[in-house]
Amino acid sequence: MNKDSIDDKILELVGKDEKISNKEISRILGIPEEEVAARIGKFSDTRSKILIVDDEMDTLLALKKSLEVEDYLVVEAFDGQEAINKARTEIPDIILLDLMLPGMDGYEVCARLKKDEFTKNIPIIMLTARDTKRDTVKGLEAGADDYVTKPFNLNELKARIKSVLRRSGN
Repeated sequence: MNKDSIDDKILELVGKDEKISNKEISRILGIPEEEVAARIGKFSDTRSKILIVDDEMDTLLALKKSLEVEDYLVVEAFDGQEAINKARTEIPDIILLDLMLPGMDGYEVCARLKKDEFTKNIPIIMLTARDTKRDTVKGLEAGADDYVTKPFNLNELKARIKSVLRRSGN
């Protein structure tokens, strides 16, 4: 189920019974009650949500600030497992994913997200210092929608984000 279909089903259930509880919605849809509450709370927020996954705090914070200035809602994760968890609970519109992460590398994170029913349609831009053609091909074959090497031009990255969001319909 993708982000829109889950939200549509929540809205449909609330439309049928405006007194339905988050617990009942959770039971019917098979998703955590906390996720139901978060989704209902975010129906009014129309900003695109970006999940940035990077263990380098300097890179993450600078990128987060520059994207928030562009009116994106930014969520961050610092390792592979946290990225998977946040992708499932936050359902971002796009993920910026570093390759070199503690525990699980970005290739594995990307592959797992693309196999997961809840996250398979979330576009992923790999953002990494690995710049060989082999790395780029491996990232794209893992399911990434784009591949950007560090150091990157911020304006180019923002344009790529907009382009991927436009293509994905988010």
